[in-house]
Amino acid sequence: MAQKPSIPKGTRDFSPIEMARRDYIFETITEQFRLFGFHRIETPAMENLSTLMGKYGEEGDKLLFKILNSGDFLKSVSDEELLQRNLPKLNNALCEKGLRYDLTVPFARYVVQHRGDLQMPFKRFQIQPVWRADRPQKGRYREFYQCDADIVGSDSLLNEADLLQLIDNVFDRLKIRVAIKLNNRKILSGIAEILECPDKLVDITVAIDKIEKIGLDAVNEELTAKGLSPAQLERLRPILTLDGDNAAKMSVMQQTLASSPTGMAGIEELKFVVDAFESLGHIAQLDLDFSLARGLNYYTGTIIEVKALDVEIGSITGGGRYDNLTGVFGMPGLSGVGISFGADRIYDVLNALDLFPDSLSGAAKVLFVNFGQDESMQALKMLKVLRSNGISGQLYPDTSKMKKQMGFANSEKIPYVAIIGETELANNTVTLKNMDSGEQNELTLADLIEKLK
Repeated sequence: MAQKPSIPKGTRDFSPIEMARRDYIFETITEQFRLFGFHRIETPAMENLSTLMGKYGEEGDKLLFKILNSGDFLKSVSDEELLQRNLPKLNNALCEKGLRYDLTVPFARYVVQHRGDLQMPFKRFQIQPVWRADRPQKGRYREFYQCDADIVGSDSLLNEADLLQLIDNVFDRLKIRVAIKLNNRKILSGIAEILECPDKLVDITVAIDKIEKIGLDAVNEELTAKGLSPAQLERLRPILTLDGDNAAKMSVMQQTLASSPTGMAGIEELKFVVDAFESLGHIAQLDLDFSLARGLNYYTGTIIEVKALDVEIGSITGGGRYDNLTGVFGMPGLSGVGISFGADRIYDVLNALDLFPDSLSGAAKVLFVNFGQDESMQALKMLKVLRSNGISGQLYPDTSKMKKQMGFANSEKIPYVAIIGETELANNTVTLKNMDSGEQNELTLADLIEKLK
């Protein structure tokens, strides 16, 4: 017996109803991207590893899916090197390309490669899949879609306020209650400065970024292993356990970082962004979180993360400012800020809270019953007119029993069935049945259009 086919762990097939719901998410987000003036681009699924490596930190590099060189990929590797099993060296020899880990680094490469064609500031959005060699678990997949919006070529913090408003609009449309968490990378640098270990900034940010996942004690263990002393951990504790409203948190951090110029610059930037967003009015909850790091090396200013309030799941949107990302591709000094919506996690939240609209259930609004050749040809003519008026519909392809055709309409959740029999054919009419109420009416084509619209 042939083995049943399967797909890799951390990937999924999507049924028609699942795709209808995913399209609802993509269309809602795309509508807001366009409303805020973003232009759509796409980049290849695979990039040169030289583009990807070193942009996500040591842990991110480990999660890159690498692609074996085509042809004889072992030709440049000796038997001795294979026996040594030096994986980093072998990866460099065997793999020149990798699947993209996110959309931000490919976008930075795109900006540098096409800089002569772009008008700055440039606002782009991109909705495509990304891949990470992570351990699959609830809410975490190896293949998933990101929906990114970025603004490059402007240092203005008004861009951050605009992106926060965009986030607020999207989740208001989707009816998901969220908390937007904010921090600033300069504040994290300031924390490292007052702890007198600025060289351990990356170690500190990588560790404290896991505090919600592994807890404070485990974070302290990780930082101890990285060389922080008990006295430094004790100075860090009040920052990681800071409580109160945003104003109180800001006040405490201003006092704590008073001796750090870098930290105070971060405080001033964060205060501007918060004040600007607050002045616009918003629905989402806004929380300052000074442990927020997001674990990515390229953030230099504002850091953004969005959590659903009614479902236990990881972040559903994240982003921040990355003033020097394009510098590694030969364009230093180009400032950028962006966000990324996690469409797959948003789907899980909407599904858990039963927030998908009922209207997404069917692909067609009306099914024409097939009673024979003459009737089906009349149905096709009517369908052409309906479709030209933006009304979706289909004809049952086979002349089958009425019960079977009605069962098909029910299983497909098609709300209306159109019947053309001998009487309707003679009168150039159609009988429309509401599958929910059972009500039936004989209608002209014009009346049918009006009814279904």
